[in-house]
Amino acid sequence: MNKNQANPIHLQASWKKRTLEFKFEAGTSRGVLNTKDSYFIQVFDPSSPLQSGWGEAGPLPNLSVDDVPNLGAQIEELVRGLAGQPVDWTAEGVLRFCRGYIPESLPSVRFAFETALLDLFYGGEKVIFPNSFVRGQLEIPINGLIWMGKKDFMLQQIQEKLDQGYSCIKMKIGAIDFQQECELLGYIRKRFSADQITLRVDANGAFKAEDAFEKLEALAQYELHSIEQPIRQGQEKEMAALCKVSPIPIALDEELIGVSRREHRERLLDTLLPPYIILKPSLVGGIYDTREWIGLAEERGIAWWMTSALESNIGLNAITQLAASYPLALPQGLGTGQLYHNNIDSPLCITNGNIHYTQGGSWGQV
Repeated sequence: MNKNQANPIHLQASWKKRTLEFKFEAGTSRGVLNTKDSYFIQVFDPSSPLQSGWGEAGPLPNLSVDDVPNLGAQIEELVRGLAGQPVDWTAEGVLRFCRGYIPESLPSVRFAFETALLDLFYGGEKVIFPNSFVRGQLEIPINGLIWMGKKDFMLQQIQEKLDQGYSCIKMKIGAIDFQQECELLGYIRKRFSADQITLRVDANGAFKAEDAFEKLEALAQYELHSIEQPIRQGQEKEMAALCKVSPIPIALDEELIGVSRREHRERLLDTLLPPYIILKPSLVGGIYDTREWIGLAEERGIAWWMTSALESNIGLNAITQLAASYPLALPQGLGTGQLYHNNIDSPLCITNGNIHYTQGGSWGQV
């Protein structure tokens, strides 16, 4: 495609819904997931119908701003309206267009359109950012995720991740008995020191504000790297106090969802001053907005890492390439593409706790 013209093509789009099926019951502090719906958006130039770009909108139930009953109808309206829209046909122009065209109330849909248009811009081969990762020259360290469940199930997952060579393990907590969760962390620490295995935990806001500090003190003995969202989002006074005194560095996650204006993001970071923020592009507004969060965090000396949000390999691919466009100092949260029976085949591969892009690998049909 001619990438030098300002408005070179008359874009059209279509979409389809797919229900992704988990290989196991995926437990969170908000309940158990067995399936998750994703909406795949395809964009193309009618004069070159064999070349198209794909993106994924995969809102998380009971969490995403755009987890709404009529999401399909809203996507249909946006798909129909794309025809005839003026797009500055550059990579940055595509991102600016999506930020203006897709409302902030639909963050995962904006991410899907960004991904699909960038894919088309770079030739329709699932290249979103043409960097060293997609060329097979870079591996990204990731954390091995331990899902909530019965103690034996969680212990089995821990052993599997250790056997698979992960050096960073993240355990979701807050659903089973707290003492049992501490015992699981103790199991890892008895075998591996903090120099050997980095431990992260994610409470998904499960702790009550009044007893959160007591639990953080109990968890500190396991030499944790960080804890994600110890208390429910929206409790700014309580979270600011915890960030200041917690014996474990706090990473804001859900706290960022729905904060869509730059000035509100600045105020949130200045008020809470967290050591870390965690960025899920499909929850925080897409690629453009993720990059804005990163810029604001780095201005304030706040570290970050990027995490997928139960997307299929279409969304995971875009997030991984976005992450790889930055110098990465920390393991990322990018391994969820292996969760589903009916995922889309991709060149993405995980070996010894690193995700990489296999040269010569092929994509399955969306």
